[in-house]
Amino acid sequence: MIELQNFSTGYSGRTLLRDATVVFGNSSLTALIGRNGSGKSTLLRAIAGLNRHYSGNILLDGHDLSLMKPQQLAHTIAFVNTERTRIASLRCQDVVAMGRAPYTNWFGRMQDIDREAVAQALACTGMTEYALRTMDTMSDGECQRIMIARALAQDTPTIILDEPTSFLDLPSRYELVALLRELAHNSGRCVLFSTHELDIAMQQCDSIALLDTPQLRHLPADEMRHSEYIDRLFRNDTIRFDAESGTMKLS
Repeated sequence: MIELQNFSTGYSGRTLLRDATVVFGNSSLTALIGRNGSGKSTLLRAIAGLNRHYSGNILLDGHDLSLMKPQQLAHTIAFVNTERTRIASLRCQDVVAMGRAPYTNWFGRMQDIDREAVAQALACTGMTEYALRTMDTMSDGECQRIMIARALAQDTPTIILDEPTSFLDLPSRYELVALLRELAHNSGRCVLFSTHELDIAMQQCDSIALLDTPQLRHLPADEMRHSEYIDRLFRNDTIRFDAESGTMKLS
């Protein structure tokens, strides 16, 4: 579970988010949406412990992030960034095994429990047959699944993803978000990801967090669909949000 208490952040004198108080629960998939430059990545990096330029509190499963040691944080939250991963000669199972770093001994040696966690993470993401493939021989969608498998192998109750559908074609975007939904519901995890895919978010997610600088509005997906928040944020003279279809349409 992620809880923001009177949370504010920004940079270069600009406030991106002010006094946000929201809770993202377990067994749920939440999409973070907003305009380009609104601060989605800044917010996610703060929650992941990678950005300390904020005021207020971030609680992860009831623990204050600012008081958590790196080892405790690594056991609590996994982060998947938006960068493409193309590591020549590195096998997929080795990439996924990196998620076990918080649990291995000083020499980084894998134990049976670690190897089992890697195998299970590959199976959960449908990537078992790719275990011995190298990342530079795979598609963007396949590589993204491997990065999610690495986060699963880390065995944390919370997973944060920054635009995981970037660089993917439309079918792969739906498949990936459907996978995240399944993982959240089946494993009891709290999964939060940023995206520009409004239609996919409305169809697949349990809730929507709308970043309308400097406010953060968090509602169940169906309530957000029928609110005026999305249309007000994204609408212009030629485009409007259609609540029935959950998509942006030409006026």
